[in-house]
Amino acid sequence: MIRSLICYTLALAAVLACWSSPRSAQADPRPNIVIMMVDDLGFSDFGCYGSEIETPNIDQLASDGLRFRNFYNTGKCHSSRVSLLTGLYCDQAGSESLKRGVTIAEVLGQAGYSTAMVGKWHLSKQPTDFGFQKYFGHLSGATNFFIGDNSFRLNGEKWDDFDDDFYTTDANVKWAKTFLNESLAEQPDKPFFLYVAHNAPHYPLHAREEDFRKYEHRYEEGWDKLRAARYERQLEMGLIPKQWALSLRPELVPAWSSLDEEQKQWESRRMAAFAAMVDRVDQTTGQLVAFLKEKGVFENTLILICSDNGACPFERTRGKEYEPWDPRSYWCYDTGWSHVGNTPFRLHKQNQHEGGISSPIIAHWPAGMKTKPGAITAQPAHLIDFMATCIDLGAAKYPASWPNRELEPLQGLSLSPILAGETRKPHDFLYFHFATNRAIRQGKWKVVTHRASQWELYDIEKDGTELNDLADQHPERVKELSELWHKTAVETDHLNPKQTKPVSGKKPPLLQKDGRPASN
Repeated sequence: MIRSLICYTLALAAVLACWSSPRSAQADPRPNIVIMMVDDLGFSDFGCYGSEIETPNIDQLASDGLRFRNFYNTGKCHSSRVSLLTGLYCDQAGSESLKRGVTIAEVLGQAGYSTAMVGKWHLSKQPTDFGFQKYFGHLSGATNFFIGDNSFRLNGEKWDDFDDDFYTTDANVKWAKTFLNESLAEQPDKPFFLYVAHNAPHYPLHAREEDFRKYEHRYEEGWDKLRAARYERQLEMGLIPKQWALSLRPELVPAWSSLDEEQKQWESRRMAAFAAMVDRVDQTTGQLVAFLKEKGVFENTLILICSDNGACPFERTRGKEYEPWDPRSYWCYDTGWSHVGNTPFRLHKQNQHEGGISSPIIAHWPAGMKTKPGAITAQPAHLIDFMATCIDLGAAKYPASWPNRELEPLQGLSLSPILAGETRKPHDFLYFHFATNRAIRQGKWKVVTHRASQWELYDIEKDGTELNDLADQHPERVKELSELWHKTAVETDHLNPKQTKPVSGKKPPLLQKDGRPASN
């Protein structure tokens, strides 16, 4: 009897130890998947993409993982979210309504994953209507980082428990850890899908005071020197080829040396606020990574970190007299700093030139990736590839039909071959559209137009910064690719005739410093 009792006690202790200790392995071998999208962050705004902003946690993921040189978003907030979630082009999926698409959460949920989201939604209804079992965040496209807005939701219900220390970026990761903790306790054998959609560093440029003070004087050198330094770091790290020349400062952005002291102080302070927001994203990323390690699930978790569009040029500042940690402030920056964020490219958010659609992306998955640590791939990829990747790695299926939706065929391709260190079969072409900004890339060739003015043609492999327009030298190529854009716009993306009017043939407009088009 005593021996039996001792054996039972030891067995019970072993079970309890396993239950309370971090999981070193899951019964289900499929990877957990974390997709993090930041908002209005330019190609060069992470340290591992050339920035002076301190992002050691994200940089470490890059050092141990993989970066992409040619990864594309859609150039705009909501359309990038549509493409990320559905694997379709924005209007192909029905834009914000998602009426012609399903989400990664819906597909992986059917395949046995637990699903959660935190952060900015910016689409119709709520995440809990589209497959996310748990959700915290705001439905709006932008929010006050300190006091929020009335669109905050927790699992489908209104949430307004804002305390004096509330800050949206911190809250996102706090709730992400809460949701994962619940999922790992309730369904320990299930892999999870987590979508973190930060509103930072989208305006208003709200920063915690301690983060702002760290950067308060860092931007007094100005945009000319700092942009040149970012470009040099990009070359040194092999992120971009040496033949990609640095694009010029926008014509209507003044040289830093021409500003008076008051202007320099204002410009340097608002960039410091932006940098502080990025720094906080990195701090919370470190907290999330530490949590995954603590729970024993880090090794088999694929982490993908990207941005929804290029840096934002639009000046909409209000409450300039208040500090950026005061919720009454509403600072923005403009083309002076957005062209730094988009180094080495030209143009900005909304444009379909490389400055608007090029995203930094870091992929990290210790148990699954076969690339050399710190590798950089030049293989082109797009947000539409995330759905196919999740289906592939999650052993899921893209549905043939879905209740109350008319599903379009999946547009993206899996990134799995690239993560395995292989060369994947590329897209036949990649299509881009926002408003009257258009582009299409096929192999090394790209045609692009700013506000439906003229079609420009670039050899994007040799001239990634789009400085040498070859349209006059290859008119047949322009005709072929522009026709392909129109065909795709109508047949695949379901654009109407007004959205597909021919280009005007006029000279592309310059942008004023505040981001608005200048009259030619």
